[in-house]
Amino acid sequence: MPASSTTSAPIEPTPALNQSSDLSHSPPPKPNRPKPNRLKLTYDIVMIIAISIDLLLISIDAILMSNFSSNTAPRLAMSETLNWYQNHVHDSLRTAGGFFTLFLIAELLLRWATAIKQKIYYRWFFFPFVHWYEVLGCFPQLRALRLFRAVIIGRRLYQLGYQVLPQPWINRINFYINLLLEELSDRVILTTIQTFRQQLTDPKMHKSFIDSTIARNRDEIEAAVLSLLRTELAPKLQALTESSGGGAMIATEMGNAIKEGLANTPELRRYLRMIPIAGTLIESQLQHVGHNIGENVVYALNERLLDAERIDALMVAIASGVAQIDTDNSALDTLIASIIADGLDEFEAQIKVQQWKHQDMLNL
Repeated sequence: MPASSTTSAPIEPTPALNQSSDLSHSPPPKPNRPKPNRLKLTYDIVMIIAISIDLLLISIDAILMSNFSSNTAPRLAMSETLNWYQNHVHDSLRTAGGFFTLFLIAELLLRWATAIKQKIYYRWFFFPFVHWYEVLGCFPQLRALRLFRAVIIGRRLYQLGYQVLPQPWINRINFYINLLLEELSDRVILTTIQTFRQQLTDPKMHKSFIDSTIARNRDEIEAAVLSLLRTELAPKLQALTESSGGGAMIATEMGNAIKEGLANTPELRRYLRMIPIAGTLIESQLQHVGHNIGENVVYALNERLLDAERIDALMVAIASGVAQIDTDNSALDTLIASIIADGLDEFEAQIKVQQWKHQDMLNL
């Protein structure tokens, strides 16, 4: 074979390698937003403007046709203007509103047919349930529901990056929505707490609650008690095995007790005094030996009974016994009732704090 066929072409550096050094200087990526269809975007803008105008005219007509306007117009010297509107403009405005309602019905049916053709929904009859506010908004008595569609179109335009409303308006709308949701949720929670308090006043309900709570959490109670014993009690017991401190004090006191016991035994003293010369010395040495025996017994017991494994086994047995506590205990009922009451009081106090007042929106 020719030699040229065995030679490989020079490998050029890939663009990715050349650009690796420029990654630190590249601008942060912009959030990916779907590219809107211009026709659909234009249609949404036209619809939100038309619906807004229709709702504005409906509101103005409702105000001018109300008893409030009839009672207020004479005071403002606008009775003739109000009568002219009610006699000449109102009927025309209602007719225009009827044509707009027919347009919304036709537009809704057209979009329904388009959704069926494009199979947007799993079933063809899902469309009116998904767009229930548009279906109900076609009825003259429920025309206020058209506001939902205007809000949804505005939200969709906002997600596409179009500023439908000024940002201060949006912030204030969000503030009042959060205020309303917070107040409603607070009322629901406070009512639930009050209902729960009333239920706990029933002895049977209270007893059942304690039994079920302890029965469900026996393993957790055992683990918590065991952790406390291992943390607090075990080190203090093991400290008794040391040569100083509490262990030495107990050993010394035990030795002194045995020494005093030997000294206060009259029979032993009488028998030792019968031994001439050495009796007193034997008595003194016997008391000293008793003192040492007492100390050695305490140290031996500490080393055997306070062994780490024996202490841990004792802690496990104690924790297991506490976890199997009998719930028919007045002191336990009082303790749990107090804990529940304190918890509910703290929770209720936290719920009553109106968080919206701590925001700068109202400049309070």
